[in-house]
Amino acid sequence: MSMKHPIIAVTGSSGAGTTTVKHTFEAIFEREHVNAAIVEGDSFHRHTRSEMKTLIEEAERAGQRGISHFGPEANLFAELESLFRAYGEAATGRRRHYIHNEAHAMRWNLPMGTFTDWEDLPVGTDCLFYEGLHGAVVTDSEDVSRHVDLLVGVVPTINLEWIQKLHRDIKIRGYSPEAVQDTILRRMHDYVHYIVPQFARTHINFQRVPVVDTSNPFIARDVPTQDESMVVIRFKDPRGVDFPYLLRMIHDAFMSRANTIVIPGGKLDLAMQLILTPLIWKLMERRRQRT
Repeated sequence: MSMKHPIIAVTGSSGAGTTTVKHTFEAIFEREHVNAAIVEGDSFHRHTRSEMKTLIEEAERAGQRGISHFGPEANLFAELESLFRAYGEAATGRRRHYIHNEAHAMRWNLPMGTFTDWEDLPVGTDCLFYEGLHGAVVTDSEDVSRHVDLLVGVVPTINLEWIQKLHRDIKIRGYSPEAVQDTILRRMHDYVHYIVPQFARTHINFQRVPVVDTSNPFIARDVPTQDESMVVIRFKDPRGVDFPYLLRMIHDAFMSRANTIVIPGGKLDLAMQLILTPLIWKLMERRRQRT
């Protein structure tokens, strides 16, 4: 952790909704004039999309479970921790970008599923912001979480997470339902060992819980909307959290535990603005005091 060069990380599995939280942070950064260095978790994958496909096919032909983007074999955990350490010490480090879609391919003139070259972070940033799968990952040799000043977990219930992934990968990425289901099954070991444990290290978790039937995610015709959901917000340390204020500001919110507030899903953006903005103020004030 760093007083002078704070690091903020949003972590969650594929299809969990971390991108939505990223947009909220970006809106806060713009409104509060915070110059953040943005780092994409996917850019720390070890292999290109075609390389991953080849490795998985080779493993399956050998009767083995293929690697997944959730586990260490497919990611650069040491490099990610090095970036966080370097930024915390001196606001330096290197990043690259992953080419997700056609727009990215046109922007960087690279094939989809590949990476840009590594580049130095911009000079003079106020904080580093990471969004991806492994902002709080810990292995036998790496501990990314120890460098982060504000850790936010995005954790839908498992069936909702699968529904979101199925609809995204089928409608946007063109995968078949069978291919997405195979990916979910192949990732399960790494999900349990490398994704789930992160949410015990986060400072705040946002967990969306649908209030419609999601008992069979593989036949769900639609992704439950925010208004068809509740959001459970858990604070690791509730000291200093003004729960009475949040309950007044967020209609129909209630406390389920001493460190947990439950809100209507449609109020998620408002809740994130109310909760996260003061935390960013605090990080920026602490930074100013150290500069």
